[in-house]
Amino acid sequence: MSCVCISCPPCLQCKPQYNKTSHSGIKIRDIGDALTHSACPQKLRQRLDIRNETLSLRIFTFLRVSKDQTKAPLVTLTANCSKTMQSGGGMALSFCGDDQDINSYSVKDGMLNNGCFVDALNLVPHVFLLFITFPILFIGWGSQSSKVQIHHNTWLHFPGHNMRWILTFSLLFVHVCEFAEGIVSNNRGMSTNHLHLFMPAFMGFIAATTSVVYYHNIETSNFPKLLLVLFIYWVLAFITKSIKLWKFAEHYVGPQHLRFCITALLVVLYGLLMGVEINVIRVRKYVFFANPQKVKPPEDLQDLGVRFLQPFVNLLSKSTYWWMNPLIMGAHKRPIELKKIGKLPIAMRALTNYLQLKDAYEDQRTAEDPNRAPSIWRSMYRAFGRPILLSSTFRYLADLLGFAGPLCISGIVKYLNNSSVGPTAKEIEANTHLGVYFMPSIELLKDTSVLAVLLFLALILQRTFLQASYYVTIETGINLRGALLAMIYNKMLRLSTSNMSMGEMTLGQINNLVAIETNQLMWFLFLCPNLWAMPVQIVMGVILLYYLLGCSALVGASVIVLLAPVQYLIATKLADTQKSSLEHSTERLKKTTEILKGIKLLKLYAWENIFCGSVEDTRGKELTSLKNFAFYTSMSIFMNAAIPIAAVLATFVTYYFWTGNTVPAPAEAFAALALFHILVTPLFLLSTVVRFAVKALFSVQKLGEFLQSDEIGDDSWRNGDMPVSMEAGKKHMGGTKAINRKQPMRYQMDNYEQPTRRQMRPSETEDVAVKVSNGFFSWGSNLSTLSDINIRIPTGQLTMIVGQVGCGKSSLLLAMLGEMQNIDGRVFWSNKNRYSVAYATQKSWLLNATVEENITFGSPFNKQRYKAVIDACSLQPDIDLLPFGDQTEIGERGINLSGGQRQRICVARALYQNTNIVFLDDPFSALDIHLSDHLMQEGILKFLQDDKRTVVLVTHKLQYLIHADWIIAMKDGSVLREGTLKDIQTHDIELYEHWKTLMNRQDHGLEKDIQQDSQTTLERKTLRRAFYSREAKNQMDDEDEEEEEEEEDDDNMSTTTNRRSKIPWRVCWCYMSSGGFFMVFLMVSSKLLKHSVIVAIDYWLAIWTSKTNGTIGNGTIGNGTFGNETFGNETFGNGTDPAKDDYHYLLVFTTLCAAGITLCLITSLTVEFLGLSAATNLHHNLLNKIIHAPIRFFDITPLGQILNRFSADTNIIDQHIPPTLESLTRSTLLCLSAIGVISSITPAFLIALVPLAVAFYFIQKYFRVASKDLQDLDDSTQLPLLCHFSETAEGLTTIRAFRHEARFKQRMLELTDTNNTAYLFLSAANRWLEVRTDYLGAVIVLAAAGASIWFPSIGLASGGLVGLGLTYALTVTNYLNWVVRNLADLEVQMAAVKKVNSFLGTESENYEGTMDASQVPENWPQDGEIKIQDLCVRYDPMLKPVLKHVNMYIEPGQKVGICGRTGSGKSSLSLAFFNMVDMFEGKIVIDGIDICKLPLQTLRSRLSIILQDPVLFSGSIRFNLDPERTCTDDRLWEALEIAQLKNMVKALPGGLDAVVNEGGENFSVGQRQLFCLARAFVRKSSILIMDEATASIDMATENILQKVVMTAFADRTVVTIAHRVASILNAEQVLVFSSGILVEKDSGPNLLAQEDSLFSVLVRTHK
Repeated sequence: MSCVCISCPPCLQCKPQYNKTSHSGIKIRDIGDALTHSACPQKLRQRLDIRNETLSLRIFTFLRVSKDQTKAPLVTLTANCSKTMQSGGGMALSFCGDDQDINSYSVKDGMLNNGCFVDALNLVPHVFLLFITFPILFIGWGSQSSKVQIHHNTWLHFPGHNMRWILTFSLLFVHVCEFAEGIVSNNRGMSTNHLHLFMPAFMGFIAATTSVVYYHNIETSNFPKLLLVLFIYWVLAFITKSIKLWKFAEHYVGPQHLRFCITALLVVLYGLLMGVEINVIRVRKYVFFANPQKVKPPEDLQDLGVRFLQPFVNLLSKSTYWWMNPLIMGAHKRPIELKKIGKLPIAMRALTNYLQLKDAYEDQRTAEDPNRAPSIWRSMYRAFGRPILLSSTFRYLADLLGFAGPLCISGIVKYLNNSSVGPTAKEIEANTHLGVYFMPSIELLKDTSVLAVLLFLALILQRTFLQASYYVTIETGINLRGALLAMIYNKMLRLSTSNMSMGEMTLGQINNLVAIETNQLMWFLFLCPNLWAMPVQIVMGVILLYYLLGCSALVGASVIVLLAPVQYLIATKLADTQKSSLEHSTERLKKTTEILKGIKLLKLYAWENIFCGSVEDTRGKELTSLKNFAFYTSMSIFMNAAIPIAAVLATFVTYYFWTGNTVPAPAEAFAALALFHILVTPLFLLSTVVRFAVKALFSVQKLGEFLQSDEIGDDSWRNGDMPVSMEAGKKHMGGTKAINRKQPMRYQMDNYEQPTRRQMRPSETEDVAVKVSNGFFSWGSNLSTLSDINIRIPTGQLTMIVGQVGCGKSSLLLAMLGEMQNIDGRVFWSNKNRYSVAYATQKSWLLNATVEENITFGSPFNKQRYKAVIDACSLQPDIDLLPFGDQTEIGERGINLSGGQRQRICVARALYQNTNIVFLDDPFSALDIHLSDHLMQEGILKFLQDDKRTVVLVTHKLQYLIHADWIIAMKDGSVLREGTLKDIQTHDIELYEHWKTLMNRQDHGLEKDIQQDSQTTLERKTLRRAFYSREAKNQMDDEDEEEEEEEEDDDNMSTTTNRRSKIPWRVCWCYMSSGGFFMVFLMVSSKLLKHSVIVAIDYWLAIWTSKTNGTIGNGTIGNGTFGNETFGNETFGNGTDPAKDDYHYLLVFTTLCAAGITLCLITSLTVEFLGLSAATNLHHNLLNKIIHAPIRFFDITPLGQILNRFSADTNIIDQHIPPTLESLTRSTLLCLSAIGVISSITPAFLIALVPLAVAFYFIQKYFRVASKDLQDLDDSTQLPLLCHFSETAEGLTTIRAFRHEARFKQRMLELTDTNNTAYLFLSAANRWLEVRTDYLGAVIVLAAAGASIWFPSIGLASGGLVGLGLTYALTVTNYLNWVVRNLADLEVQMAAVKKVNSFLGTESENYEGTMDASQVPENWPQDGEIKIQDLCVRYDPMLKPVLKHVNMYIEPGQKVGICGRTGSGKSSLSLAFFNMVDMFEGKIVIDGIDICKLPLQTLRSRLSIILQDPVLFSGSIRFNLDPERTCTDDRLWEALEIAQLKNMVKALPGGLDAVVNEGGENFSVGQRQLFCLARAFVRKSSILIMDEATASIDMATENILQKVVMTAFADRTVVTIAHRVASILNAEQVLVFSSGILVEKDSGPNLLAQEDSLFSVLVRTHK
């Protein structure tokens, strides 16, 4: 027999067989003997292991033949191990292990009874899968992917897709457990390494990962035949695992052993996966069937515009929002635009959700009780209940997994120092089956490494479920909002006009429904899962606390529960103070708007400080509310921060006294600490959720009332001659379907034989477009507004409806259109006129769109027709003035046009539509005579009549009656006469004569009209002035921007990227410094102190629990790493009483807790009051800067822009920045203190921290930029939606007359979807961030746990301190995402501060002057003498002069007239008298004093002016005449008497204290102008300037004015800037300007005498 020698010293038992041969070896036979010897293998192995050299052991085959044939004939052992041993000893690797027990590994009982063989068998399926799939994955893939004609690689179409992913993830988790169990069993119970214990688990893990990658690739490339490989794999794996389980059961291995449980789980999972695979074959029939099923990608994925892929991606991408990566990272290179986020998937569109909700709403109506109001709650539940249940399930899972954290911490701390103690020999023997050690199930949870990994996985899962729950509720909330908006809009389009006009349903209410109520319901839905998840969380938390700490935990929990109502109280108080601050804010805004609108007058009268003071008073009230708001907010923050401290204090103090002066072990103490942190969140949220629930109840109530309100009658009356009488007050429930209603109607009409046609004469049918017989119509109160109406509108002719104001002319048009309630009678429409009514209302209504879109109004664009309409309405000159011509946006958000311009656009819209009938409701009301004539001739008589269209015209201009083919005269709601003018002339002479006298009066009025520049010229002038100044401003802005860009930008992409991702530190500093340096110092120091104290509390708790529980004995603290130096001598060293020592700990702990609670209060107050102080200062400075800015600033800055600073931006600074700042500083300091604590306890953690910090930096950098863009998109898409609702509500009658409901619905759905897309992307981006920061947090927890378990010798890792470190690591998970979210929010909010700051740089007017106010005589100017010497004036140094070298002299008391063409510089001169423009050369001397030297306040308060636009402020008449309150009542009455207003004011309730509405709306324009005159008289200045003061008043008022000026101002100097030259014909001196140069000066008669003078030319042209 041959021998193989092993170089090794013999063991004692082998000594007799040791052969001293030349090669000094052991004979093989001897090894065989030795192996059978019980003790030798172990000792031999130990000897072999200790050697510090390379061992080669080659045992090829040894055959041992024994006489006893019962023994196994063959043992083949092949081992080849080559290993460099380390000083600590090593372990040889072999699949079945080296400690050969022949009995255990014998195959005499059959191969399957050999454990190692069964494990090897389990490797086969995994190796098979890897062998087959790797070539397919890496080689043959390119050819397959090209077959897929689809743009997104996300088409998931195999059945059971999600199930497969869930099962695969479960499989991976079980494989990890199996691997862990194998490793632990191998280390604890086995003497040598048994690869077969963990190798199959490792291979299984790789195979499972490969299976899911392979499946994903097959699915997205749609090649199902390759799935057969997976099917075979699942079958093989299921069989091999089942064999293993069966063998375990045979050998009495049961559920008490962990490996049995794991194997059983694997069998179930493989079985289920096999089932999933069979189901795919069953449905898709890709194999074993003759006809495989063909599938098409869903419509959404074929549409390249759909970019929101959450519903289509696989489960992994769904849960981690991986599909968002390109969008979020791309935002860094270029901003996210609407085009980039694309459209919504069909299932999420407003229309889909609306139909769902509407069906659920309508289904509740029963045949028995059709009038019963359906429940909105039930409708919402039926339509959206399923996703809410899904979200709640996710939430429950997340909450339950949340408790794994504290329990794992408890386990890790408990077993940290016992983990090295393995099982006893007896335990090993009891648990050894099939030759290997089987670990008991309970033992796994005592292994700290396993607990750390479990903690990590639980955190990952918990966070994934939590984010999934958030996402599902948000998506559902957005869907619900879209559905509700569509429902409200549909209802609104059917609202009865009487509802709107009678004030039952105001525009404000509808806007509230849209902007507030739908959002309330959406937010309620977001918070909905909390309602039922929070009680479960609280109960579970309290149970676990009781389990850990007994009754004392209940004391702590009760502290939290008892303080919850206080939080609710604070929350309600917060809501109340917010409401009151909103009221004051609205009032302040109203006052600010008034100031800005009348700023010119305020500056001319030097009243800006008085009005500024009034705004400051209101702001003071607002600030009082804001103070309360800040106080309650800080209380809320304080409660949230202080409750856990109070609860912990109460718990430990109770525990200390309850258990007889002991404290809980570190494991229990820190698990309890973590539980308290978990418990506070739901209780803090509870108050918010309850508040939103209450608001949602109110919202639903309002919504229900709206949906039940009256609708207009059915529109089937318009379907030809089919008569329908509409019952009064009939209710039509619900909205209409979002389809074009024309189709079905047309279908009905074509199939309907009109019986009424026979009743009418054929000629009549052709001639009559509309006929009303016995009509009684009402506006809803059942009192008929129109009674006994019998009229006909002849086809193709011009019908005029005339009558005095309020006689029902407009109502008649609306009655014919079906807008009024029909009490009795019928309206007939001829067959060809159905659906064709173009209607121009009396009150013009424009869309927020371009001029062209307003005119075409959805009709196809025809250039020739469009031009003809524009010319007919004289719109071309106005369009030429607009910056972008007819592509300029007008309407609410566009440029404000004057009344006449708006009306002409509305008429143009009616003319452009290709309809048979045109209704024009008083189109001339806002037009001057020239335009009215032009419109009548070109538009109505030529354009419409040439087309043979039926025109119904309501008008007061009786001079046009001669053009009418048919006249309907109305009086007091009924028809007085009907017929041609000739008929009326012959049959009703009285009426005809009455008209004649009225016409004469109107002709007199014409003279007045002709004498002036037409009103239109004036409107155009205003428009031009607005644009001229705005363009100059834009030009300057553009230049500034270009300069800035040149300075900053090097034209490379990275610069812009950096700029976009940079945090605006400068703006932040500016905001902080506005709050005051002391407050900033207080905030920073108190914050740092607070967080230090909180760390100190927990640190002290760690030391206290570790000390008193004797952790010192385990050698962690006591070994000099921490304990001996610090506490050794004081505490245990001198033999003092431990109870006394504990009391000392308790005292320090209580003191620290009290300090912590106090500091919580201080910090929460300082941040809020720092914010308040900043808000106060910023608003004060802004108001002062703007009010004292030069008048030029207001010309070039749009009013809306200035108002935005006072409304939206101030609101952000007031209410939004302080809480964000507080939250940001708190989250950041919490994270930093946590990382600091962990690092000090286990410095090894710092190694892991570096890559984590880098990852965190990039995540926040990418997110902030994308979040900002998406937030901007959300804001910018919300405004058009709200505007669309309000403009629809205003133009209901027009939309319904034109039959454009379907188009408007479509537009509303598009706007809703656009806004929802932006909002969905924003919420998905938030989830993207939170998932990543949560996973980072989980890695931090794992790193902290790992560092304390695997590197215990580094640092101070006692049980208590490890518990402290892990508890802190858990809090990081919660706060990391808040750091980034708050940072992004703060960045967006700081833009408000930046905008306000940009206005703070505005230069103020120089109010000081070179003379002191005391040097100016009291009665200056006494005489009113004016000298102008070489005066040059310009509006801005950048612009050309508007007055050039003007010289003139005005004697005291002289009446001077100034005239000239538009833009000649007349008004500029009036501003020069008040030093409101830049007088860069020359001077104006009044009574011997150069006005440039005077303080502005003095100069302006001593002169009087009456402006062209009469400006009145809201308040009283007294306040309007004398805001300074310096005059007596007698003086005021005298002024009113002079202005011919005394009697009128006396008749008002309150007399001088009578109310004046905003803008003086409760007085006519003429009366307002007279008030302005009275105001000028009250001032009693010796100089009065009238700037085109008579331009906007009628002849009678003008005569009064002229008379007053001549008498009351007889002894004063009056300078009249004339708009109508006729008013200055008799002036003592007339100054004529042309292009800024004074060309003529002389008395009026003298200049008139010179025929070639410019003055006489002006007089002639204006006559």
